[in-house]
Amino acid sequence: MSSESQLRLLSLNCWGLKFVSKNLEERINGITNFIARTNHDIVALQEIWVYAHYEKVRDAVQSRLPHAKFFYSGALGAGLAIFSRFPFIESSIHPYALNGEPIDVGGGDWFVGKAAASVVILHPILGRVQIFNTHLYAKGGEDGPEYKRAHRLVCAWEFAKLARQAAENGRYVIGLGDFNSIPTTLPMTIIRDHGALHDSWAVVHPQSNSLTALSPEDAIVKHGITADSPVNSWSAGKSYLGSTFWGKRLDYILYRQPRGQQYPRLCAAECKVVLTERVPGANFSYSDHFGLEATISIQLAPSDAEASSVYRNESDEAYTELAGPAFATIIRALSDCYRFSRERSRRELLVFVLCLVLLIGIAVGTAWLPHSWINPVFIIFTVVVAWAGTTMFYEGFIFGNWERNALQNVIEELEIYQKGLEIQAGTRSP
Repeated sequence: MSSESQLRLLSLNCWGLKFVSKNLEERINGITNFIARTNHDIVALQEIWVYAHYEKVRDAVQSRLPHAKFFYSGALGAGLAIFSRFPFIESSIHPYALNGEPIDVGGGDWFVGKAAASVVILHPILGRVQIFNTHLYAKGGEDGPEYKRAHRLVCAWEFAKLARQAAENGRYVIGLGDFNSIPTTLPMTIIRDHGALHDSWAVVHPQSNSLTALSPEDAIVKHGITADSPVNSWSAGKSYLGSTFWGKRLDYILYRQPRGQQYPRLCAAECKVVLTERVPGANFSYSDHFGLEATISIQLAPSDAEASSVYRNESDEAYTELAGPAFATIIRALSDCYRFSRERSRRELLVFVLCLVLLIGIAVGTAWLPHSWINPVFIIFTVVVAWAGTTMFYEGFIFGNWERNALQNVIEELEIYQKGLEIQAGTRSP
């Protein structure tokens, strides 16, 4: 098969946090060497925060992947980069409307500006292909409470809309990244169904979820485990509740056709987890995630027997839409988050008022200080109170209103879209 009739793709979360990630330089060198000696057509990296690390990778692969883009977003950068064998003709970045809280300094998602970055490449067979690279909001488990997963649901909805819009504009779509969600969760349901995206791993390994893994190594091969694996040196110490999956599948390579176009057709031919070994000469893994690699074949016509056999595991049925229960669950989660945000803002604004009263009391009280040595203590205390009050005002008023406006926008979008589907299906009058 010629190199033009297939796309070899790689997605990797590099865990590239400066001053935080361990053995960062050695790991980036290892990642760079791996990419330089492989023959991928598209490489999407997440958590590559340091521009010098991006430059290192770019310079090492320039002869084979001459087109590269480092994306900026938020206060500390998006941590996203795309490298391509094919020329870029457009690029953009869409910061997610909700991405954690500014007061959650430890989580850091709000500061880094999680986003959906994209480039449009010009492919000799497919024409315009829009490549997305993303990293969804990290916190917010699927076990509840509902409001905790609302931000990731908003990210998933926005990503699905972007993919859908690109396909409606006549482009092939490929989405890579760390989606921070296992396949059975609601964010991935939104992305697959509303975005009409095929999951490369599920296409190539259709029985993946029904198989039982006998070991962590077996789970990587059978279930596509990319995170929290005992095989990974950075997560080897975590506790595991069962031996069925031995970790999580959080990284994906997704794809779809332009709307209404059947051929040329993208067909997942191969998908596997890579970079599961240790960095050469070291006793640690390349990252806290493994890499995901996929080969997407390009089927030119129905008579192309080779591509048709590759396509045997993929349904030819029309893409499905989000079901009614999914709409209800999403709206309930967003509504719960809206109410929680309102109550949190009230508490934070109350703290702001108390800090303001306290500052007035300090200003008045300094006139009766009995000893001069107490003055520096009052100054330090004033700075702390002023900082706390300012933070609570920003968090409670500015961010709180921002969060609730974003939630309300998505809730209304979902309601309008659901109504539109019902009208088109004839189950509801206009």
